[in-house]
Amino acid sequence: MAVREILRMGHPLLKAVAKPVQEFNTPELQALITDMRETMLANFGAGLAAPQIGVSLRVVIFAIQQNPRYPEVEAIPETILINPEIIPQADSVETGWEGCLSLPGLRGVVPRYQHIRYRGFDMQGAPIDRIVTEFHARVVQHEVDHLDGILYPQRMTDMSQFGFEQALFPLREELTV
Repeated sequence: MAVREILRMGHPLLKAVAKPVQEFNTPELQALITDMRETMLANFGAGLAAPQIGVSLRVVIFAIQQNPRYPEVEAIPETILINPEIIPQADSVETGWEGCLSLPGLRGVVPRYQHIRYRGFDMQGAPIDRIVTEFHARVVQHEVDHLDGILYPQRMTDMSQFGFEQALFPLREELTV
């Protein structure tokens, strides 16, 4: 398979609502997931949504395991999440720094629910139903937003907390969130 080009903010596909997956466990779906995994890993991403590589399907992948972009966060098992649904488990919202492979070099402070339940399906069509908190919840919300044509700057409430990593954090080589 292949590392694919990541679309950047402004591309029309990143503004569109992705289509639900209709068939599971197909060679085409497996090829897409393999390309997504390879692309995410090659770019040290915490997650990737299919629209980011030009495919308008409701598929995301996410994982954190010894990632140099996120050295201080808890591990998140690799998850393929298809046709996801997010249900907040509390009204509490936390702000945190986010970046995105579709906005290279930029970071912003984004409010997200701290405690969510997410549901969807794996590649074989088996149900996934998890309750998660903190960074895991943030990553899932960020990736699922891509499926609805939303990039993190659209969620920001204070644009003074948005900018280039090098200008925002001149003394840091890597960011933790």
